[in-house]
Amino acid sequence: MAQALPSSASLIDGFGRAITYLRISVTDRCDLRCRYCMAEEMQFLAPSKLMAIDEIAEIADAFIARGVRRIRLTGGEPLVRRGVSQLAGRIGQRLGDGLDELTLTTNGTRLAAEAEALAAAGVKRINVSLDSRDPARFRHITRTGDVAKVLDGIKAAKSAGLRIKINMVALKGLNEDEIEPMLRWCAAEGHDLTLIETMPLGAIEEDRTDRYLPLDGVRRRLEARYTLAPLPERTGGPARYARVAELDAKIGFITPLTDNFCAGCNRVRLTAEGQLYLCLGREDRIDLRAALREGGPTALDAALDRAMAAKPERHAFAIEAAQPAVARHMNVTGG
Repeated sequence: MAQALPSSASLIDGFGRAITYLRISVTDRCDLRCRYCMAEEMQFLAPSKLMAIDEIAEIADAFIARGVRRIRLTGGEPLVRRGVSQLAGRIGQRLGDGLDELTLTTNGTRLAAEAEALAAAGVKRINVSLDSRDPARFRHITRTGDVAKVLDGIKAAKSAGLRIKINMVALKGLNEDEIEPMLRWCAAEGHDLTLIETMPLGAIEEDRTDRYLPLDGVRRRLEARYTLAPLPERTGGPARYARVAELDAKIGFITPLTDNFCAGCNRVRLTAEGQLYLCLGREDRIDLRAALREGGPTALDAALDRAMAAKPERHAFAIEAAQPAVARHMNVTGG
């Protein structure tokens, strides 16, 4: 009997949401140790536990066949994974053939060496995590980082023709005085800026409630000085954007705690070892690597159907909770 062909039906979850956006964590490793994201001492996957580049590309193809239009490569820090530019090239071959956009999120430390290759692979837009441009403060937040390397990477990406969005986690008492200067710098450089509320994932040494800065208050303070006109556009993720008229700049707000955005969720997250997490703030997951290895494309397709049935309605984030919403750290699923 001939093997059944995989389905081409769209991915629709049990709440009627179309899943069109896949985030792929290519590694859980990172060369920084941001205080709000990771513990100082981390246990990472052994290289043998990671999916092969070919497996990641095959799973990406399966998602594209089922209606995913945007794919983002993440980590950890994706550029520490050997072969990530080649993976981008493989997935980038599907641009215009089912895939609308391939993007990447990076901390920027290795971007100077990889920007040209990413552009050649078809990446047009990247997100760079940058919580401070002050060298001492950046090193404090990241524990180990050199902000000059990140700024050099941003320059290289701009020179390679990549559009850049700066992701800044708003941290009370730590970088809130840099939010407006960061906005003005981004405007001058031609970058977009997205502000993000800290998310309670994984145990860390610090109390996240001490650093939680609600973005509704940040927005009100900005609106006291600037005209923020809401924009209807979306980039596939949860950010809500506004145009800052006086600076001719775009600013985004990601607010998992002050303004829940789950009703419009269109995304799932694949880890470096092949686990498909169906919500950033919950543990629901399906093992896609096992399905692919044990049953090939047909089993993988069936696993995607099971994933849609299992996707929860919303996350369980609560900044005041005694324990984080989930035990895994952000580096496992890439945000």
